[in-house]
Amino acid sequence: MVKNSFISVIFQEKKEEKRGSVEFQIVSFTNKIRRLISHLELHKKDYLSQRGLRKILGNVNDCYLIYQRQIKYVIKN
Repeated sequence: MVKNSFISVIFQEKKEEKRGSVEFQIVSFTNKIRRLISHLELHKKDYLSQRGLRKILGNVNDCYLIYQRQIKYVIKN
């Protein structure tokens, strides 16, 4: 598995923000997704990792919907 230095820089910048914020969660999920994808490229029959990837993708989708709602609320007010 190869580490991407760009991902770690973003992660360190976002570490200073609130960890409970939607933006931070999306960045951390994105890092997990990239690590799992690189793992699955090497181990194609790792079905447990595939399941974990699907669960994380569902969480990202939920966070993204929450983020869109927050943006709409800020624009209205």
